[in-house]
Amino acid sequence: MVTYGQVALLAGRAHAAREVGWIAHAGGAGIPWQRVVNWSGGLASGFTGGRAGHRRALRRDGVRVGPSFRVDLKRYLWWPDARTRRRLGLG
Repeated sequence: MVTYGQVALLAGRAHAAREVGWIAHAGGAGIPWQRVVNWSGGLASGFTGGRAGHRRALRRDGVRVGPSFRVDLKRYLWWPDARTRRRLGLG
């Protein structure tokens, strides 16, 4: 699980989370966009089928979604390993 902001940061455009959201909305089916959520773990209303559709897709991946359409980022958030972060200049 990653956030739109993480994708933007990893792509070298730290302040482009909104643009990542637009790309996800129009993106192809070959990319696992269901694994991208907002900064607080909230699901996307623009996902096919709305937040309920986003929840169904995440459940198929084994991700638990709370009643407020949020995932627990403490449990599910992913970051690249230290070597990759250094290569990207992220510390």
